[in-house]
Amino acid sequence: MEHIALYRAWRPQAFQDMVGQQHIIQTLQNAIREQRVSHAYLFSGPRGTGKTSAAKVLAKAVNCERGPGPEPCNECPSCLRIASGAVMDVQEIDAASNRGVEEIRDLRDKVKYAPTEVRRKVYIIDEVHMLTTEAFNALLKTLEEPPAHVMFILATTEPHKLPATIISRCQRFDFRRVSLEEQTNRLKVICEKEGISAEDDALQYIARLSDGGMRDALSVLDQISSFTDGHVTYQQVLGMTGGIPAEQFARLAKAILESDMGGLLELVEQLMHEGKSADKCLENLLYYFRDLLMIKMVPGSAGLTDRVLNPAEFQDMAAAFSRERLFDIVDTLNRYLGEMKYATHPQTLFEVSLMKLCSPQENESGSGVQAHISSGAAPVDHGELDVLKRQIAALEKKLEQALQSGGVSGNGRESTASKPAGGRASAAPRVSSTSKLPPQMDKFIAGKDSGDFANAYTQWSQVLQAVKEEKVTVHAWFVDGEPVSMTDDAVLVAFKNTIHRETTEKPANKQVIERVLETRLGKPYRLVTVMLRDWNEASAKSAQPALKEELRLEHEHEAGEAAKEPWIDEAIQLFGEDLVVIKD
Repeated sequence: MEHIALYRAWRPQAFQDMVGQQHIIQTLQNAIREQRVSHAYLFSGPRGTGKTSAAKVLAKAVNCERGPGPEPCNECPSCLRIASGAVMDVQEIDAASNRGVEEIRDLRDKVKYAPTEVRRKVYIIDEVHMLTTEAFNALLKTLEEPPAHVMFILATTEPHKLPATIISRCQRFDFRRVSLEEQTNRLKVICEKEGISAEDDALQYIARLSDGGMRDALSVLDQISSFTDGHVTYQQVLGMTGGIPAEQFARLAKAILESDMGGLLELVEQLMHEGKSADKCLENLLYYFRDLLMIKMVPGSAGLTDRVLNPAEFQDMAAAFSRERLFDIVDTLNRYLGEMKYATHPQTLFEVSLMKLCSPQENESGSGVQAHISSGAAPVDHGELDVLKRQIAALEKKLEQALQSGGVSGNGRESTASKPAGGRASAAPRVSSTSKLPPQMDKFIAGKDSGDFANAYTQWSQVLQAVKEEKVTVHAWFVDGEPVSMTDDAVLVAFKNTIHRETTEKPANKQVIERVLETRLGKPYRLVTVMLRDWNEASAKSAQPALKEELRLEHEHEAGEAAKEPWIDEAIQLFGEDLVVIKD
């Protein structure tokens, strides 16, 4: 036969054809054998795991002319006509397109009448969670006390959306995802029967892509075998499904390990040129590093890996990374994957996430060097390390001398004693930073316990809802912040994520939020932002007298500078701290 509609050809016609649901099949067969079949069943589970197929096999088993028995004969007129959908007493209803109360009332009226062609009326309601509340209420009484000749089988992928009153009136069976081994073996059997030659790696990759759904696996196999005239290879599967070969994952991981940003960006450009999507690449890379973590931490984890076909080949790569580094990589990729749904240019965010991985935090540098040494990736020149240590020690000594002489204050700023007589220091130009505290910080710290702020805090959920109604994209970024203080004309919002803060600070987004603040709080307020860690540090300083005095002097110094040149403060408020560079 031609390689089309494989799922239709191999759809289970009997319970013994079901893959991966032995516990459910055994229970149903025992119930039929002992004539204790329930009046209502609920089949729930992921897509493509056999819920509707099991419902049709059950309908044939209870109505088989040679039964009822644990298996339908698939030879009698009743079995053949039910399989073809020609029996009016066995109906499959799509709840997605027949979700209203009128359709369910019509069904409720019809169940009263005895079956005319077979032993039992069977109603299979697929995607039952799509029914309206009124439709569920109309179905409830009939489901509780149906006539003896009627059986209901409800199928759904989202059982949590069903009312508890419906679930309690059914026998519930949860269909599980089919295991990788069971799917692969089943695909091999089908290929042998259909005359399709397929590589083992190709079938295993198809099974992984299907995420435990046999129907999806058969659909992919059907598509690829039709295109390749019955010869399925691993490379063809990758090409047609948009997958990424494990070798490319290894090259990406090696570039991250060696902090090779140039090579990394070349690989990204190659993936984009091949038509891969940035979000899928990032998602698959997350799975890959998750698998490396499994290989490193869990002995015998071959069955737990998602994207590595031969885990033994990747032991060296897993050993090259420390556990802490792998955890950090997975956390970073997961964070950027969550932000990518809001990104205008996903490829740029993908590249930024990879460059971020090539630039580990300073506090990880020691463990990173140690991991690099233990991995055996490249020999380390210990003489060069000694030179670097001596240079660092010399710099630390110079810094200590400068601090003791008063040339540099404890917070890293040049002291007033070292400034020229003319006023502003002639040091390197001051560049505004996202972590810098906003002006008038002492006023915000004083106002964090005020009654006005307490009132604004209680209304913050309404502010967020109003921003969402005004512009949902602004709300997506603004919701990361939380109000921490306010003054007479400004509200201070602290952010955990730098990207969320920077996007909120954009003039267009800021105007939307300030309009909402004026509407909800009763008077105009400026929006001022700060990083949450900086706010917590400043609040902690204000609670201790010595640190509080240091914070006061620091802000008096900044206020004095701004008073001399008020346009500096105005520029920061207009354009945001990230865009302002102050030079002499």
